[in-house]
Amino acid sequence: MQDDLNTLRDDMIAFIEGHGLRRFHGYVDTDEVPTVGWDAADNPEAWKDFVELAKAAGASFLTMNAVIMERQDVEYIIETLRNSAFADEDDMEDARWLRAYIGKTGYVQLGWAHAGIMFTFDASTEWYDRYQRLSEMAEEFGGMVIDGGEEES
Repeated sequence: MQDDLNTLRDDMIAFIEGHGLRRFHGYVDTDEVPTVGWDAADNPEAWKDFVELAKAAGASFLTMNAVIMERQDVEYIIETLRNSAFADEDDMEDARWLRAYIGKTGYVQLGWAHAGIMFTFDASTEWYDRYQRLSEMAEEFGGMVIDGGEEES
C-alpha cells in the first residue's frame, strides 16, 4: 500500500474529468445517510470501475474528499495524549510517528447518489487508519476532566 495517495487523487481527478463528469468537493458521512461502500477486492484500479458505474447510472458529478495530514492535527494528538492519564507509551510513539506523514494524502473518498442512496469508494493508507484511531482517542481524552483531588474547606 502507498504511503501517499496524492498521485491516486490526481489520477482520479483526471479520470473523472476525462469521462465528462464534474466533482463536488465534499465528504459523505456514512453514518448520516444510507450508503453502500464499494468492495475493491484488493484491486488497486477498482476506483475506475466505480467511476464508470457512476457514469452508466447517470451521475453527472461525483463527490470527492481527500485528507492531507496537517501539522496542527498531529501536534494536537500528541499534546492531548501527553496530558492524558490513559494513553500509554505505544500510543505516544504512534502519535510521534505520524509526523513523518505531514503533507501527505492519507485518505480519498469518491461518492455519487442514486435512488436516495450514496455509493462510496474509500481508499486509505495504513498510517491514516492509525491516525483515525489516535484522533478518536484524543477526542475522548480531550473531553475528560480528571479530578485533581482538591480538598474541600
